Amino acid sequence: MPTETPTRDRKTPGADRPADRPWLFRTYAGHSTARASNALYRTNLAKGQTGLSVAFDLPTQTGYDSDHKLARGEVGKVGVPVAHLGDMRMLFADIPLEQMNTSMTINATAPWLLALYIAAAEEQGADISKLQGTVQNDLIKEYLSRGTYVCPPKPSLRMITDVAAYTREHLPKWNPMNICSYHLQEAGATPEEELAFALATATTVLDDLRTKVPAAHFPQMVGRISFFVNAGIRFITEMSKMRAFVELWDEITRERYGVEEEKFRRFRYGVQVNSLGLTEQQPENNVYRILLEMLAVTLSKNARARAVQLPAWNEALGLPRPWDQQWSLRMQQILAYETDLLEYEDIFDGNPAIERKVEELKAGARAELAQIDAMGGAMEAIDYMKSRLVESNAERIARIEAGETTVVGVNKWTEAAPSPLTSGPEAIMLADPEAEADQIARLEAWRAARDEAAVQAALAALRRAAASGENIMPASIAAAKAGATTGEWGDAVRETFGQYRGPTGVSRNPSNRTEGLDEIRARVDAVSDLLGRRLKFVVGKPGLDGHSNGAEQIAARARDCGMDITYDGIRLTPEEIVASAKADGAHVVGLSILSGSHIPLIEELIARMRAEGLGHVPVVAGGIIPDDDARRLLAMGVAKVYTPKDFQLNTIMNDIVTLADPRAQAAE
Repeated sequence: MPTETPTRDRKTPGADRPADRPWLFRTYAGHSTARASNALYRTNLAKGQTGLSVAFDLPTQTGYDSDHKLARGEVGKVGVPVAHLGDMRMLFADIPLEQMNTSMTINATAPWLLALYIAAAEEQGADISKLQGTVQNDLIKEYLSRGTYVCPPKPSLRMITDVAAYTREHLPKWNPMNICSYHLQEAGATPEEELAFALATATTVLDDLRTKVPAAHFPQMVGRISFFVNAGIRFITEMSKMRAFVELWDEITRERYGVEEEKFRRFRYGVQVNSLGLTEQQPENNVYRILLEMLAVTLSKNARARAVQLPAWNEALGLPRPWDQQWSLRMQQILAYETDLLEYEDIFDGNPAIERKVEELKAGARAELAQIDAMGGAMEAIDYMKSRLVESNAERIARIEAGETTVVGVNKWTEAAPSPLTSGPEAIMLADPEAEADQIARLEAWRAARDEAAVQAALAALRRAAASGENIMPASIAAAKAGATTGEWGDAVRETFGQYRGPTGVSRNPSNRTEGLDEIRARVDAVSDLLGRRLKFVVGKPGLDGHSNGAEQIAARARDCGMDITYDGIRLTPEEIVASAKADGAHVVGLSILSGSHIPLIEELIARMRAEGLGHVPVVAGGIIPDDDARRLLAMGVAKVYTPKDFQLNTIMNDIVTLADPRAQAAE
């Protein structure tokens, strides 16, 4: 295994201390199969990466096996599928886990994936007490922004703190929760909302954890809580936000929890810079965006990230290639090893502009925290926080549409020479089309070869543990070792705790944001008169993709334009969307898919629409859809395809009205 590059023995000018050690260098990675991802990890480690950050596919994140009907088209798309111990064993083959620092971006199924990780490490002969890493394990942000939840809030909180309590006793170096404000910003959160919602999540978890660990050990558990934060393009604001996080966390841990030791009050965080801000237009500009966003979380020593992972410049186009990931890794290495950044104390201490901005952000965050506390904490305030995110995101998008916020290459300076970086058939990496069949075949072989009686006994014990209130981890580890699968673990907790459908944040009532919509509203009224009833637009998210921002904003804008909308949230089957379109008398159906599974899911939906006599109803689709796939969708019968470059929502609204207009249909 490659060793970490040592920090140069540099001296701070005028001081006797060596330069600080750099942060952990990570790349968020995983795709296709465990074998393919293992090869990628070992390659990245050889290039100088110093920690692993594992991306799991959507079936794994939501507790389904790769052959479940909801997993169709999703296997290996946004991460690696891990259905059982054999997959976890393959994922980390020839990577000694006792020596590795592994971050696993997993939430609802965090107890299960940690159980598989522990089982795989034990097979390697590792001392479990030496394992270092993090499970994200943040369900509140899943309800608010990412959508890979499984169970209702209260049992989910119980499983979060079960993991924390178990790691205290058995994995003392492990971070049992990585509170994730990253997706909050992607869902539209203002800096004050990002601060407040993340800190409210932390206090909700710690309040529950207090009841599960001895009082003498509680400060240490506070010290094991980490955060995963987003860094956007507004450099000064983002750096000030990080300093505000540090100061507010110190304040909360000292005053609310009485933590006296400074090291346990330290704000420990990793970061990925803002993927939402990456543009499909002139994508080479994203390199500069990524660099500037990285500086916001590295320049200020007192608020410097412990780990940084950078997206690739072309992630708005599709899967990045290994070379693209290498380019982002080199950016970190140049900053850490070629510049003199690590030789100095904090260069922003005492800066009056920074201090004013930090105090302003802290005041706004405290006001939001007070509101959430008055509601009974984060679990009770989920509906409120979700609606705030949808409204804040709508305001952000409106500013871009109006040109009040400049996005270079998108709403200003849009003329550009073609980029040589995006030319040619290998400009982006495509998911292996055979990966899903390979994964399912190995899953079937795993089931056939295991001791079925032992598996069923372990699952029965898991259900008993879930129902009784005992810690979920020992039974999960036993089930992992027996050969149970991700879907079987998920079924056990769903059976015990029930399933949950989170709030959409989209009110049925129009907002007061109707400026600039008069012309479209008049068109909607006119077409509704011709139709004999209000124009009906059904918005659906088929599959397991929980990135709902786009669907929410389309539904909200359509509502504000006067359409009658149906938007039931995430994780619907094509069958359910078609049933809704039929029951509601849809005039247009809109689909949002960002996971790359658009071809099989839309193909099934179109076939079901025709079978139900709805073949005449126009279907529009949006997502990260390569040009070749867009042509395939249009050939299938999709009326319009939208990608991230189509940021003018009013243009999309006008298209929908035209598609619903019986005069336009008669003219075809």
